[in-house]
Amino acid sequence: MALHRFSRATLPATPWKNGGGTTQEIACWPAGAGLSDFGWRVSIATIAAAGPFSVFAGVDRSITLLDGEGVRLHSRDGRIDHRLDVPHRPFAFPGDVEIDCTLQGGASSDFNVMTRRGQWRAEVQVLDGAGAIAPASHGVLLVLRGDWRLDGEDRLCREGEGLHWTEAPHAWQAVPASPDARLAVVRILPADPQP
Repeated sequence: MALHRFSRATLPATPWKNGGGTTQEIACWPAGAGLSDFGWRVSIATIAAAGPFSVFAGVDRSITLLDGEGVRLHSRDGRIDHRLDVPHRPFAFPGDVEIDCTLQGGASSDFNVMTRRGQWRAEVQVLDGAGAIAPASHGVLLVLRGDWRLDGEDRLCREGEGLHWTEAPHAWQAVPASPDARLAVVRILPADPQP
């Protein structure tokens, strides 16, 4: 199993082409894949200006507000009209829908998970108490608030830190080590076989 630790504070930020924000990539599969050929991708985005979301054909997305006043997501066809203004509550939507984003105040940051439909699927949840995380061959854990002890390690995983793993099923025991702790859990699994 390839296991990697990361810190939000040291992830490089890439500006968007439209100037509306930046993205910090946490992990993607296959490693080094671009936006057109990833199987899955997890990142943190800072949204600093209103504008359209990038369209990703054949991709399923989940977005979770990390900080800031949030955004309103509304699709041009009227199917989606969602206020992403409650922190740590994942919202899933298809990436091939044309979506416009308007700020609810100043800039905000969000946690993004994208999976290539038919290849991978993601289960995204936020823990606020001790829990067993079922095995997944790929995944990401990100501490949203407080400190967490993962698999009984002495070293605590602190706010803004996390880990990701690939190519081997791994289960986790997650125990909060501070009050009001929250942990984002992303389990990435092979897509269900098509009938």
